[in-house]
Amino acid sequence: MSKKRILTGDRPTGRLHLGHYVGSLKNRVKLQHDYETYIIVADVQALTTNFANPEKIAGDVRQVTADYLAVGINPEISTILVQSMIPEIAELTVYFSMIVTVNQLRHNPTIKLEAAQYGYQDLTYGFLGYPVSQAADITFCKADLVPVGGDQIPHIEQTRKIVRRFNQLYRPVFPEPEALVGEFPRLMGLDGKSKMSKSLNNAIYLDDPAEEVKKKVSQAVTDPARIRKDDPGHPEVCTVFAYHQAFNQEETPEIAEACRAGKIGCVACKKNLAQVINSLLEPMRERRVPYQNNPALIDDILREGTRKARNVAIETMKEVKAAMHLDYFPI
Repeated sequence: MSKKRILTGDRPTGRLHLGHYVGSLKNRVKLQHDYETYIIVADVQALTTNFANPEKIAGDVRQVTADYLAVGINPEISTILVQSMIPEIAELTVYFSMIVTVNQLRHNPTIKLEAAQYGYQDLTYGFLGYPVSQAADITFCKADLVPVGGDQIPHIEQTRKIVRRFNQLYRPVFPEPEALVGEFPRLMGLDGKSKMSKSLNNAIYLDDPAEEVKKKVSQAVTDPARIRKDDPGHPEVCTVFAYHQAFNQEETPEIAEACRAGKIGCVACKKNLAQVINSLLEPMRERRVPYQNNPALIDDILREGTRKARNVAIETMKEVKAAMHLDYFPI
């Protein structure tokens, strides 16, 4: 039997960090062996917040791709593609936009949340409509499954509604994609106040050197009630302990017990954590080296993946146009 197809990806808005790794990248590396995997670098959607400085997106596209390759995405078995270089996705977005109401988009909870985060009072057409663009991303390759966290489920449901509407109006062309909901924990930032984020300057990046990781971990927020080394700690409120839970599960019970008993200080705990994180990142650093030394390799991978994905998109759009009676004559 042929494998089911997955579509996943990111908007290229800068370097990826440990929050991205625990939230999605680690799972993608695993899933690529069990599913036919398409990973989209959604540069058009990056314009929803970078429309005023599009020149930075080219570098971000290559940065995100290098991060994919570093964590273990294998371009021999996963197809990495650039969204803007497949015009059929844009065409499909337009067709889908004809069968989606503005009210549906305005009431999308993820759109509301992101608009509030960016302080947008008057939404651009592209920002309001990017769930439609996402629907085209998912369906151009007829993806069966989309790995998401719980906060992205409204987008998948919107895609399912679009697919149902299209299939009913014209003819069944697309499978209804299902959300592959995993346990994607949100990793707290080093400041202990909110999730890890580039904009908040509280992140450990996948390409951080070992010394930078040590420095950042040494500055991470710990239990504010703990003043002296032998003070009883409260690991449940400590950011460093949360990182141990994410990356050092074997030692977590021992660390929690020692912390509560005042038998381990925060400095020693942080040193241990820095070693653990660097052990995780070291293979990524090694996998990144060939691409740092020869950036053209990244372009070759993106070119080949995009070419493969576009061939799929062309075939899908032939079916779409036939279903919509838009295939008037060959040109």
